[in-house]
Amino acid sequence: MPDTLTSTLTSYYDEVPYESHPFPQTAVEHLEALAFLFGLETPAPAKARVLELGCAAGGNLIPFAARYPEASALGLDLSKVQVEQGVGAISRAGLPNVELRAFNLAEVDASFGQFDYIICHGVYSWVPGPVQDAILRVCSENLAPNGVAYVSYNVYPGWKAREIVRDAMILRGAPRDTPDEKLSYARGMLEFLEQSARPDSVLKKTLEETMPIVRGSSGYYLLHEFLEPCNAPCYFKEFVARAEAHGLAYLADAEPSTMFVQNYGEKVREPLLRECGGSQVLMEQYLDFLVNRTFRQTLLVKQDRAADVRYRLDQGRIRSLEFAGVFTTEDGGALTLDAREQSCNALRNLKVTLRLPVQKAAAQVLDAHYPASVSSEALIAAVLAATGEPRASAEPLVMSMLEELLILGAVRIRRAPVQAATEVSAWPLALPSVRSASGLALSAGSSANVCNQWHESVGLSALERCLLPLLDGAHSHDMLADYLAAEVRADRLRFVQNDKPLTDPSALKEFALNQVALGLRDLRRKALLVA
Repeated sequence: MPDTLTSTLTSYYDEVPYESHPFPQTAVEHLEALAFLFGLETPAPAKARVLELGCAAGGNLIPFAARYPEASALGLDLSKVQVEQGVGAISRAGLPNVELRAFNLAEVDASFGQFDYIICHGVYSWVPGPVQDAILRVCSENLAPNGVAYVSYNVYPGWKAREIVRDAMILRGAPRDTPDEKLSYARGMLEFLEQSARPDSVLKKTLEETMPIVRGSSGYYLLHEFLEPCNAPCYFKEFVARAEAHGLAYLADAEPSTMFVQNYGEKVREPLLRECGGSQVLMEQYLDFLVNRTFRQTLLVKQDRAADVRYRLDQGRIRSLEFAGVFTTEDGGALTLDAREQSCNALRNLKVTLRLPVQKAAAQVLDAHYPASVSSEALIAAVLAATGEPRASAEPLVMSMLEELLILGAVRIRRAPVQAATEVSAWPLALPSVRSASGLALSAGSSANVCNQWHESVGLSALERCLLPLLDGAHSHDMLADYLAAEVRADRLRFVQNDKPLTDPSALKEFALNQVALGLRDLRRKALLVA
């Protein structure tokens, strides 16, 4: 990369740091489960060696290191400002197994060794061609023989329209001096075009699709997505060809529901199956056109493992996975174990219709355990106990349901159990990484977001921030209520009842106990309490 362009890109991230937080689709546990689903064995996360290219301040990498003390993690980023922020967080958390370096990823060589998982999220499309080649080179040369690499990038055809918006924003915003000025002038350009574009024009249609994204996104996202010097989308098929030239092969998408043609309806399924002749890459390229896709998250493996990848799901492998999911009826009522059809809201706001008692019982068990995972065997046993159905008829129904939910994207999968609390204990225990006021969690600033056991960023209320440091398994609900009451008396916390601050000592303890119950319930559901 020319020094001038390197300096320009670095200054963008130094002046306006990209928000650094966990991306659940990049979680090593998720990558391991997807590789297994499609036929491959990969190293267990607990002792894995992980490299992140473009790690920002480590918000995606540090929580992994906190979960697995015996694993090792290295993050590289051009921005010294962001790396220094991350180094400070690592120091406060006292984590010896993760390192962040300000480093040009194009200079990574064999001396770095090999990694079981390589993650490159939000970088590939935003760097020049030679650096894109360097990313794929690193993903090949520095990937362990049975490892997995994750690379995300913008894709056509969806970005064809967005490029019009980007070009317009750059025309007016790029010549300005400061990031705030660039963004302000660029937004002004879009407002002008939105008011002036002809109703029947391509521009008008493009703005209708893009303006909700522009209005709903933060400044740092817009600056890096639309106003950076580099943003080079490509077609999925082109990306795979470039990866193959570097000795890599396509494994899967990080959102596997996008890969299954049956999710797109019968009118699509049969013609594409005939047209694509068994080529998963060609099939997905057709689907990208169908849905006007703008972004991809691709998993890659060494080319010599391509022959072992299986896209036809195997019941034996599905049986070996752990599952988690939520199922709430649309009318707010309970699922009834009869043959009456009931609609549910599942993960990712998906709609699922359940009819058979066995299906409803399985949904009840998954929802009751969430955010903990459940093995297929434990799920079958619970369904048998709830319905009284014979195993010979119930088991195939449960396994078929799990496969359908997996294809739809309505359940989460893992290879190892997620040991989240399934109920609130009398002596609650939170994740160590989010308990300490000097650790990862409470140093997150005003946004007060932490990483949970599903590698998601979850927000904390003031009450939850008060409770978390004490959730060490040594404080009862009564002790927690006493602590909250003392915080209220010291004016560090306020309880409001009927729009008035609560100060009456006799009512304070009862109210505090109720707040403890509510706070612990929410922390459990956020996957911050451990079993």
